[in-house]
Amino acid sequence: MKVKMQPITFAKLDQHCQIPYELLLLADPSKELIDNYLKQSEIFVAKQTNEIIGVIVLFPLSAETVEIKNIAVKPAFQGQGIGRYLIEKVVQVALLNQQKSICIGTANSSIGQLHLYQKLGFEITDIKRNFFTDNYAEAIYENGIQAKDMLVLTKQLIDEQEQ
Repeated sequence: MKVKMQPITFAKLDQHCQIPYELLLLADPSKELIDNYLKQSEIFVAKQTNEIIGVIVLFPLSAETVEIKNIAVKPAFQGQGIGRYLIEKVVQVALLNQQKSICIGTANSSIGQLHLYQKLGFEITDIKRNFFTDNYAEAIYENGIQAKDMLVLTKQLIDEQEQ
């Protein structure tokens, strides 16, 4: 018997709602860094039956560019396309806000994320050498690889607005 998946909703987190730190900390182990970028960011959530199952944070870099600062999905819901869903939704938000590009940074060790971002049209545009070793007190490992450098990927939105 196949279990019917409940619908997922996407919404901006109301400023009176509690910040889902347990999810944000899955993607960024530094609460201090999270608190610094949340001050200027918009937080969006994916919910299923009133439960927050995913979060994505948009940070304005300029009048024309926003950055996805954090994206995380509850472990029980990973591998079901929710990360893709969140990214596609914030791309729509960026388009509505007439942004020209959206970028995201991830570790050199984040193999699954790099695969997803490139499938969604993001291209590597910069490498921030030693970002993780310089900004985090403890070494971070993923897939048996130490996170050292941040790869910045950018998706141009101009073409999508003209269609």
